[in-house]
Amino acid sequence: MKSKHAPLAPIALACLLAAAGGAQAQQQQPSYKIAYIDPLSGPFANVGELMLTHTQYAIEEINAKGGVLGGTKLQLLQFDSKLSAQESQSALQAAIDQGAQAIVTGGSGSSVVSALVQSVARWNQRNPGKELIVLNHSSIDPEMTGKNCSFWHFQTEANTAMKMKALANYIKKTPDVKKVYLLNQDYAHGKQWASYGRQLVGLARPDVQFVGETLHPIGRVKDFSPYIANIKQSGADSVITGNWGQDMTLLLKAAGDAGYNLRYFNHSAGSVPGTVTAVSQAKLGQLTWVAEWHPGEADTPKVDALAKAYKAKTGKDFLAPRIDMTPRLLAAAIDKAGSTDTVKVARALEDLSFDSVVGSVRMRAEDHQLLLPQVVNTIVPVDGKTVKTGWEGTNYGFRTDAVYTGNELAQGTECKMVRP
Repeated sequence: MKSKHAPLAPIALACLLAAAGGAQAQQQQPSYKIAYIDPLSGPFANVGELMLTHTQYAIEEINAKGGVLGGTKLQLLQFDSKLSAQESQSALQAAIDQGAQAIVTGGSGSSVVSALVQSVARWNQRNPGKELIVLNHSSIDPEMTGKNCSFWHFQTEANTAMKMKALANYIKKTPDVKKVYLLNQDYAHGKQWASYGRQLVGLARPDVQFVGETLHPIGRVKDFSPYIANIKQSGADSVITGNWGQDMTLLLKAAGDAGYNLRYFNHSAGSVPGTVTAVSQAKLGQLTWVAEWHPGEADTPKVDALAKAYKAKTGKDFLAPRIDMTPRLLAAAIDKAGSTDTVKVARALEDLSFDSVVGSVRMRAEDHQLLLPQVVNTIVPVDGKTVKTGWEGTNYGFRTDAVYTGNELAQGTECKMVRP
């Protein structure tokens, strides 16, 4: 006796074949691969993890809205730079082997990122049609968009000169800053931060005395007490320091333990997890830094909405719009180019204007420096007026001191771009 359901068998078979074909097509759907190369272990692992989570969140949002070019999804590959140029080179080769077309980086320091950019440029020259671009969201040595600029490198953070100009403008109106000590990490950007500090603060406030200068090994100092003793002996009331991560938190701890009430002028340490906690535990000192936004900033509804959604999804605090913005800029350039061809995407990024959560930003074509707003702000106790919300479970938050547009801080450039 024949089954009553026998006629459905061909339909079921057809459905199975269609489903299998659909799954195969889905597997074969090309993706655009982005390699994340930054420290995920060692003393600055918390910095790398923060940057990774911001990058992942943005890519997931882009993909949820259809990806790029009407359906191509972005795929993130993860590599640990271990804060090492050699490890970053190995990661780059692995990324190339896995088909990456873009590198997102910035948390390994300017020396490491500069070496990475140089390696990418050499690879691209030898391998036409297989080029990569580098999007750098946090390593801010001006030479990377200056005399060492590269067509393949795009910087999505204000550089050292721009940030120091913002701080110098603020210090000009802060008369209690009189004696300044320069304490910085012993690598390219630490030296740059010290140099621009002397130059731009000295220009804004010729009466300021620079009473000492020291460089220390990056990520290797466990106790900053000897450095604090030298600063105290100099009579300094303020320190210009480019330290970040544990080099910043341990410096704050040492000054607090010594009962030394210092002002610190820094580029971006406030956005690193643990910095606010370190300031609160030290109970002394004020850390003033510069960023495109800070938590609790007034009249920033777009960033506030993004931060709320980010926290709900990741369980972590949102701190750096520029890092979230970096893959979004890339996606906009791919769509503008109508192609994933690297040369076309790079050209589309040049002079790209983008409506970001912190306002309109523009990628300057002549040197690939993004022009974005910068907010000078200070970590201080909540007072219910200028600071309404504590951060990291403390009674300390961020006070807005001054706001500048990217155009106000823009500097001339020594870049002589060589284009393919």
